[in-house]
Amino acid sequence: MDDLTSKKCVPCNSKDIQPMSEQAANELLQQVQGWNLVNEDGVVRLRRSWKMKSFTKGVEFFQLVADVAEAEGHHPDLHLVGWNNVKIDTWTHSIGGLTENDFILAAKINSLHVEHLLRRKAAV
Repeated sequence: MDDLTSKKCVPCNSKDIQPMSEQAANELLQQVQGWNLVNEDGVVRLRRSWKMKSFTKGVEFFQLVADVAEAEGHHPDLHLVGWNNVKIDTWTHSIGGLTENDFILAAKINSLHVEHLLRRKAAV
């Protein structure tokens, strides 16, 4: 099993790209600690939430995520609710489902050093 952080997202505009099965998604989910599969309006997505120290720390976190997303060419939905509640949803918008790209992005987000931004230490 390859480490997802060592992989690169592939372009999502290929006509051959298809959403992965729920079984395949559940297998990859084991490699992205803290993320969950959610089904909203028939679209399966990856989701993770964090609590930040402040609103500005949430914005700083989003900038780090944006840098990763731009480098990968794969862009998640970013939500900052209230003053410190951050949520990220990722799925491959062009096909309306999950691909390996979403798990690669989640793994790379997990590898960011963000402890200084978090309200409390993440559970191990």
